[in-house]
Amino acid sequence: MTEAEFIAALRRLPLHPGALGIADDAARLGGFVVTTDTLVEGVHFLPDDPPGDVAWKVVAVNLSDLAAKGAVPEGIMLNYPLSGGAWDRAFLAGLNACLAVFDCPLLGGDTVSLPAGAPRVLTVTAFGRDAAAPARSGAQAGDHLWVTGCIGDAGAGLAVARAGEGPVALLAAYRRPRPRLAEGRVLGPIAHAMMDVSDGLLIDAWRMAVASGLAVTIALDQVPLSTAYRAYAGNDPLRAATAGDDYQLLCALPPDQRPTGVATCVGAFAEGRALALTHRGAPVAVPERLGFEHRV
Repeated sequence: MTEAEFIAALRRLPLHPGALGIADDAARLGGFVVTTDTLVEGVHFLPDDPPGDVAWKVVAVNLSDLAAKGAVPEGIMLNYPLSGGAWDRAFLAGLNACLAVFDCPLLGGDTVSLPAGAPRVLTVTAFGRDAAAPARSGAQAGDHLWVTGCIGDAGAGLAVARAGEGPVALLAAYRRPRPRLAEGRVLGPIAHAMMDVSDGLLIDAWRMAVASGLAVTIALDQVPLSTAYRAYAGNDPLRAATAGDDYQLLCALPPDQRPTGVATCVGAFAEGRALALTHRGAPVAVPERLGFEHRV
């Protein structure tokens, strides 16, 4: 069963109105938005990634979902598997650093033990307030597709981590992503739809289009690539756009909204049910793999 198939099955269960049909990365509960994410060793982080970086990442990926709602972090809850040694202490140091940087205190959580040799599984639930809360399903025909920051750095950073050498900036993008909270506060009030780029620009743009009942066209030549990415991986926007872990914000804005300096326009929505790619105006074949998906 794929991730998409499992989520489709969840929609047949009793759902809280705030769940938004399980079609988003966060739920609304009173004046709060709530989100949760799990990192699994060997899936979301490498076994030899530094514990402090793993702590940063498990918090940051949750705060990224809050950023996609234009929310201010209120706090997090942590579910943690004890290791009983230096890994725990290093994890706590990284956790402290991340919570301090993003002014996001700990609310509580749970600690458990795992069988010897089992991969670590870490879960954080984050709460945000004052959310503009645009859903991913709100894009309208004629909207432009915008993305913050640069795309592909984290995917290249994973390659650097595996190789044990390469640009530090790319490695940091993979291990210590920066949730775009400030940008979310700017874009949230003007966006028709917004979500973060966690599994890849193409697959997440397609998810927004499907949720909104629209077609989307992405101009690969407009995908923002960093200098470090170009130097390491070459000028390959398709590879960047199918890599995961960027944690930038993707939003659908009406044509009269142009947040230059905050985001880059990379495409547009239209009536229909298709994903199309172009490069300098010429059509490009859509790859079979759009990004990362969990499969069994």
